Amino acid sequence: MGIAVVTGTSSGIGLATTLRLARSGHRVFAGMRNPAKADALREVVDSEALKVEIIELDVNSDGSVEEAFAKVVESGPVDVLVNNAGIGGASPFEITPLEDHQSMFETNYFGVVRCTNAVVPSMRERKTGAIVNITSVAGLYAVPNQVAYSASKWAVECLGEALAGELEPFGVRVVNIEPGVVLTKIFENAKETTRFDKASPYFTLMRRNGKMFSAGFKLGTTAETVADTIWEAITCESYKLRWPVGPDAVGLANGRKNMTDEECVTLSGEMSDEEYSQRFRDNFGIDV
Repeated sequence: MGIAVVTGTSSGIGLATTLRLARSGHRVFAGMRNPAKADALREVVDSEALKVEIIELDVNSDGSVEEAFAKVVESGPVDVLVNNAGIGGASPFEITPLEDHQSMFETNYFGVVRCTNAVVPSMRERKTGAIVNITSVAGLYAVPNQVAYSASKWAVECLGEALAGELEPFGVRVVNIEPGVVLTKIFENAKETTRFDKASPYFTLMRRNGKMFSAGFKLGTTAETVADTIWEAITCESYKLRWPVGPDAVGLANGRKNMTDEECVTLSGEMSDEEYSQRFRDNFGIDV
């Protein structure tokens, strides 16, 4: 096995993916903005004697990305890049500050661009490698009340699809991993960019968005499930670009394909909770 770089590894999907790759024989460089938060990862790495090196890597900083990858390539070329670092948030467009849009794109999209730029030339020249983008089912289904987050993930979906076409002739695999609701700290970390106001004219929308997430939590998709999907995506013989993870992700992705744009838009229209729940169940197979 070769060298892997995973971003955003202090918890959740990044931590689970680091361990999954290391246990499978990769030497993993686990990037995180603040290595002081590495205790959970370091404890497992030390107990299992895994080949993991924790490095400081802030995907929002050109200098940090350049410095981190320069350190990595001293040990050899990168064979697997997992673009996991990301931030979330939920609020209607009208009350989402421009700064929230900018920060989500800076991390969720431009962070992917920076790290991917660091590995593409070598992978292309060597005609080998895998680039994994952790997007979201929100990159396939535009979620009302999450415009900034969905837009950033749609951008990564586009990047992954186009880049896959560019690198296919050179034997480099690009995959988009599309989780639904996963039991991680992303929601805890998104408190500052999540707004829930009972006096808002968008209150019903906010509440129903919350019901969708509650339904996802009940399904219990874990970070380890996502990590296992990443491993399958980079090792399977038959290539596939998109990999929804979790029953809610599969339901939303497939359901959206079968809906017209207008049906999707009017799902946010005025109706009783009973009618909304039934339509959501009929279209996506999810009980909210």
